[in-house]
Amino acid sequence: MVMRTDDRRVELGQFLRSRRERLSPEDLGLPVTGRRRTPGLRREEVAQAAGVGVTWYTWLEQARDINVSAQVLDAICRALRLDSRERAHAFALARTVDGAADEPTCHLSSEFQMVLDQLDPYPAATFTWRFDIVAYNSAFRFLASDLDEIDPAERNLMWLFFTHPAWERFAENREMVARHMVAKFRSSAAHHLNDPVGLELRERLMSESAFFARVWNEHEVGVPDGRHKVFHTPVGLLRVTSHQLLHRENGANGWTTVYAPDDDKSAALMAQLSALADRIAV
Repeated sequence: MVMRTDDRRVELGQFLRSRRERLSPEDLGLPVTGRRRTPGLRREEVAQAAGVGVTWYTWLEQARDINVSAQVLDAICRALRLDSRERAHAFALARTVDGAADEPTCHLSSEFQMVLDQLDPYPAATFTWRFDIVAYNSAFRFLASDLDEIDPAERNLMWLFFTHPAWERFAENREMVARHMVAKFRSSAAHHLNDPVGLELRERLMSESAFFARVWNEHEVGVPDGRHKVFHTPVGLLRVTSHQLLHRENGANGWTTVYAPDDDKSAALMAQLSALADRIAV
């Protein structure tokens, strides 16, 4: 079994290397000397900018068994020009104790399901940090395919988006949506590196989806998510604005997403989505 600290060291090393490789000497005000065989900054350039030893920084990227203080990590983050989200991700990975490893699974109360139902015909669903779909209303049920027909164990938005044919065609701007989802998943996973379900999900996605593997290996953690989206649904093209509510139901992290129509046509299509459940029940 892989130890938590080993998981964090490997992920931190890979993340720092990916951030180093996206920078150029000019970004740090360094002169360009000769041709470079690899992209980005050299390790010694980062070490010099952060005020640490070259060997020590090399070991950090190689996931060696060394400790990194908050002060030193702050200097490295500054040297690598990390933004606020990337900095938070690096600090989360540098922890040695995963305090959220035993976080309970998100189980919603019946009262909260009633809230989702009251939002119908606006599609609404609640997710865990792993993108497990734990509750949804009738309109969301038919956004891409009938969620009730999918095995509950497979009702994970990441899994569906990257492996299910109907959901692969769902988003108009699939590349941007994918980059945002993977970045959000990676950022959350930094707090749950010992979570066996999250690890298994990532491994399955890496094995089954070359698209996911490509985006995951970009090591992005701060991709913005545009609120206005366009979805290809069974009843037509849906233009929506997304609204998110973060919550902690029974101690588990998660959020609820509600899609509001951007125009009258989309509002009418939402009503059609909601009505599909009644047609099937007849």
